[in-house]
Amino acid sequence: MKINEVEALVGITKKNIRFYEAEGLLAPRRNSENGYRDYGEAEVETLRRIKLLRKLGVPLEEIRRMQSGTHTVGDGMRRHLITLERDRENLEQSIRLCGELTGCWERLGDLDAGAILAEMEAMEHSGAAFPDKQRQDIRIRYVAPVVITLLTVALMAALAALIIWGSLLDPMEAPPLVLLLVLAALPLLVAGGVLLALFQRIREIGKGEIDDARQF
Repeated sequence: MKINEVEALVGITKKNIRFYEAEGLLAPRRNSENGYRDYGEAEVETLRRIKLLRKLGVPLEEIRRMQSGTHTVGDGMRRHLITLERDRENLEQSIRLCGELTGCWERLGDLDAGAILAEMEAMEHSGAAFPDKQRQDIRIRYVAPVVITLLTVALMAALAALIIWGSLLDPMEAPPLVLLLVLAALPLLVAGGVLLALFQRIREIGKGEIDDARQF
């Protein structure tokens, strides 16, 4: 079967199927004639099991342990149940606090946030955990500027190297040494400016609120 057929049969997107392959949870055969992935009934069943466990919220690492035989299904579920019960307790704490605040008729500017935060911190010292929306998956905000910076720096370095290489090919036609150094330095200055901009951008991201995590 092709990936489009598996997508329709199991109800898992092609992106997710490829993700599971990259994570080592799925290993379809390769067609010897065209090199395309060839999915069989075994891969379909594997994806159904992954889909079931992911819908229950089981982490990928726990699924990997079950697949390898390190943990049985019961072992994995007992571990996951402990996590779910802890999450439920934390959620109940959040529900209780939100329920108390539904009776608050004050405007936000009049709210005594300090007292509520102190109560939450006391609860956290007792083992409770509240979701921190400012710190969830901070990497998402960093990936794009870092990738763009690396590509730009690589391009500028290649351009500087090309200028120097071109002058070495035909020294008689090469520009004066001072001009050559200026021409080669310009791309490097651009690369330095891009790196500085990346540093400033990272500082800005660190100061601002981080977007919510996009769970796979």
